[in-house]
Amino acid sequence: MSTDTSPTDSTAPTAADGTPSGPLGRLRTRGTTRETVELLALGIVGLLAVVMLGFIGLYWLQELPYASTAYEQFRIAGRLLDLSLGTNVFKHPFMWQSLSTGVLIGIVAPLVGSFLVHREMALIGETLAHAAFAGVAVSLLFNAVTGWDGSLLFGALIVGVIGALGVQWLADRTDTYGDVPIAIMLSGSFALGTLLISYGRGLTGISIEGYLFGSLAVVTVDGARMMAILSVLVVAGVLFNYKQLLFITFDEQAARVAQLPVNSYNTLLVVMTAVVVVGAMQVLGIILVAAMLVVPVAAASQIAVSFRETMYLSVIFGETAILAGFAFSIAMSLPSGGSIVMAGIVIYLLAIALSKNGVTAMSTR
Repeated sequence: MSTDTSPTDSTAPTAADGTPSGPLGRLRTRGTTRETVELLALGIVGLLAVVMLGFIGLYWLQELPYASTAYEQFRIAGRLLDLSLGTNVFKHPFMWQSLSTGVLIGIVAPLVGSFLVHREMALIGETLAHAAFAGVAVSLLFNAVTGWDGSLLFGALIVGVIGALGVQWLADRTDTYGDVPIAIMLSGSFALGTLLISYGRGLTGISIEGYLFGSLAVVTVDGARMMAILSVLVVAGVLFNYKQLLFITFDEQAARVAQLPVNSYNTLLVVMTAVVVVGAMQVLGIILVAAMLVVPVAAASQIAVSFRETMYLSVIFGETAILAGFAFSIAMSLPSGGSIVMAGIVIYLLAIALSKNGVTAMSTR
C-alpha cells in the first residue's frame, strides 16, 4: 500500500494540480467511480454526524423557545421512524443519546487510529482504556466518600489524559525498549482500578459492568454532551495538524531534522487518543474500546491505495460497524460493545477477501 507521503501531500498546502492536500484532498483514485462512491459515503457520514450533533444541542437547549420547537419535531420524526420500522426505539431520547455518541465515535476513533496503526502504536488505545478504568474507579470512590454526584466520565477523562501524558513522559525520558512504557502504564492503571473498586465495594450501588463491556444505558446526557464537544475538538485537531502528524507518522527522524516539535505532536496524538477512548468506553466498554481505533483502519488498509484513502475508508467502515452493531445489539438485547466490535471484524474479513493480496495481506501489511 502506498503511504502517499509525497511533498504535495504532507508538506504543501495544495497538490500539484491545485487541489487541496491534507485529509480533505483528492484521492489518487480521482475521477473514478470508486472515488465518487467513497466521497458520497463520507458525505452521508458527515450529514449523519451533523444531525446527531444537532440532536445533542437541541436536547441541551430544549428549554429555549426555538430549540424546544425543533426538539419536539425531532421527537415526532423519531415516532414516525418507529412506526415505519415497526420498532419501539427512536421515540426514546436516551436511545438517541446513545446513537449520537456512537455515530461520533465511528468518526473520531478511526480518524485517530489511522495514525496509531501506521505508527505501530495500536496498544496505546488499550493502555489508555485501562487508565480510564482507573479514572472511573477513582470517581466512584470519590462520589461514595464525599456524596458528590459528579460525572464518572469527567474523572475518567482527567485520569485518561494524565495517563496519556505519563506514557509520553516515560517514552521521552527513559531508555526502555519499544512499547515497555505502554505495557507498564497498562498494567499499572488496571491494577490501580481493581484495587480501588475492591476497596470501595459496598460503598456505592453503581455497577461497573456497563463500563467494562459497554451498554446503551451507560450513556448519560452529560456523556453525550462531552462526546460531542470532544469530537469537534479531535476533528479540528486532526485537520489543523494533519501534515505534521503525517510527516511524523512515516518518518519521525526526518521530522526531527526538519525541526518539527515532534514531542509536542506525539503528546497531542496520545491526548487525542485518551479523549476518544473516554468517550467511546460508554458504548464499547473499557475492554473493547481499543478495537474501534484499530479494526476499521486495519480493514481500510487492505484495499486503500494511499494514507488518505485509508483514513476515509476507516471512517466509513467504522460508522458502518457502529450502526450495524447498534442494530444487532437492540434486536438481540446484547451488549453494544461486543456487537459493534464483531461487526467491525466482519468488515475486516470482507476487506481481506476483496483485497488484491487476499489472505497474504494479513501477514504482509
